[in-house]
Amino acid sequence: MKHRDDRVTFIHLMIRVSRYLLYLLLVTLPLRAAAAEATLTGEALVHALRLGGYNIYFRHAATDWSQSDKVERPGDWTSCDPSRIRQLSDEGRDSARAVGKAMRALNIPVGKVLASPYCRTVETATLMDLGPVVTTTDVMNMRVASYFGGRAAIAKTARRRLSVPPAKGTNTVIVAHGNVAREATPVYPGEAEGVVFRPDGDGGFRFVGRLAPAEWTALADKLGGG
Repeated sequence: MKHRDDRVTFIHLMIRVSRYLLYLLLVTLPLRAAAAEATLTGEALVHALRLGGYNIYFRHAATDWSQSDKVERPGDWTSCDPSRIRQLSDEGRDSARAVGKAMRALNIPVGKVLASPYCRTVETATLMDLGPVVTTTDVMNMRVASYFGGRAAIAKTARRRLSVPPAKGTNTVIVAHGNVAREATPVYPGEAEGVVFRPDGDGGFRFVGRLAPAEWTALADKLGGG
């Protein structure tokens, strides 16, 4: 009788263990899927972008570091005068054009193009030629955070912007600053680098992948519109 009771107890234990393992599997599957998506690179990332549903955050293209920002009052940041605000270098302008050309060649659908009001971000977005550029202070340079409620306030509006899903079948391009990405996301992009985020539908977003300017061009040469 004792052996029978022990066997019944063992069977019940195994059933509980099996149920627990099944529960763990169901809980971790979405996490594994998200982790897999977060490692998309190269061709896989391009194929995902062609389906739409992503926010692509670009840091503005290379600038002339012999220049500096001299912000004395609100709105100074919109100046395209290099004696007042740091502007794109010739190299940066070429890079912005090349990235935009690559994205068009890759047939990546873009629904909206947003940019920080700084001249260098608006010019980057304009030279990319992916659509009309709309400025937004949601991704304002941290250097002028005091005009917008502080660094935490800008980080909050940037995260909120990155959590907004694009129109179906399109991606949203956001051109802003490295310091905003560093504060609001887990990624610090290089100049003219595109960092891809996917809104999670619950007020957040997750990092999916990143492409440097040279990678955009190389992928366009390899894949074209195919």
